[in-house]
Amino acid sequence: MKKALFAVAAVALLAVVAQAGEIKYHEWPCAPIAQEITTIPVVMDVGYWVRIKDQDKLKITLKQDSIHDYSGCTNATVETNTCLTFSCSIAKVKKDGVDVVGGDSSYSCSVSPANIDAPGGTLTVCAKIAKADLSKVPGGSKGVHVANVTVKVVPRACP
Repeated sequence: MKKALFAVAAVALLAVVAQAGEIKYHEWPCAPIAQEITTIPVVMDVGYWVRIKDQDKLKITLKQDSIHDYSGCTNATVETNTCLTFSCSIAKVKKDGVDVVGGDSSYSCSVSPANIDAPGGTLTVCAKIAKADLSKVPGGSKGVHVANVTVKVVPRACP
């Protein structure tokens, strides 16, 4: 009976000591068994991320709108964990130091929608060349690289 009473008292004492966040060796149970002593929270900062799926397969193919005007669009799948605002810029391509599209051509691009919220959506990216002079490009040429559209993104406060 004394042994049972001693075991109950030892367990009760151990429970009180364990709550205090420490266990002393001389109060350990008869066999060294792992005892929970504390729980420590783990925290982290989560940054912003955005991914445009299959971006290596994206390209804008321009179609002729009128004699010197061309335009085209492509759709990109966007995945993100935040709210984003998109914009774009377009740059002429030069071959041997000369613009592929000559004359007084003007280049423009657009994105729609400009704002995409998490978890993402479809972004339409368009390019347009007005007053294009293609007199130096051989007729029947296929896949002529004439410009590069750069898509830009900035995180914004979510509604």
